[in-house]
Amino acid sequence: MRYLLSRILAATVVALLALAVQAQAQGSGAKNIGAAAKAPDFNATDYTGGKHSLAGYRGKVVVLEWLNPGCPFVQRHYREGTFKKLAGQYSGSGVVWLAVNSTSGTKAEDNKKWAEEHSLPYPILVDKSGEVGKLYSAKTTPHMFVIGREGSIVYQGAVDDDPSGGQGPPYLVCQPGDRGGAGGLVASGS
Repeated sequence: MRYLLSRILAATVVALLALAVQAQAQGSGAKNIGAAAKAPDFNATDYTGGKHSLAGYRGKVVVLEWLNPGCPFVQRHYREGTFKKLAGQYSGSGVVWLAVNSTSGTKAEDNKKWAEEHSLPYPILVDKSGEVGKLYSAKTTPHMFVIGREGSIVYQGAVDDDPSGGQGPPYLVCQPGDRGGAGGLVASGS
């Protein structure tokens, strides 16, 4: 009897926790966005004061790369030049690459320093309030979104499937194909 009661209590606690997490997500304004969903428009400023909006890039493939310089996975990819190489590889195809830093304590100057340190050819958007991050339900760094020419999200997720850093390419974000007008930037299995 005691065993049965402990199992019922455990199941009740798990169910209540699941409901609490769901209520928190709904109350936070976060949206559950999946591949093939229409990408939400945003307005953001980069560290130089430049203004960016998704609507301003209509008809282009846009890559959003969530960035936190304190994240060890981000640090590894920047040491290896992953994002800079990918952005350069696709820039001739008219792909727009935007990094987004939603870290609440980060200032524009911090993003500028990071961009200069890594000689980035693309801007870092300042999202201290997390507004853009919430629009996209960006949860981790690096979290990648590829938006096709038609304005739909054709990929969201990791840049690779290599958390330890031993494998290198191929990158999930750029598998061969062109779903949704993404200019070759799609994920395997998406």
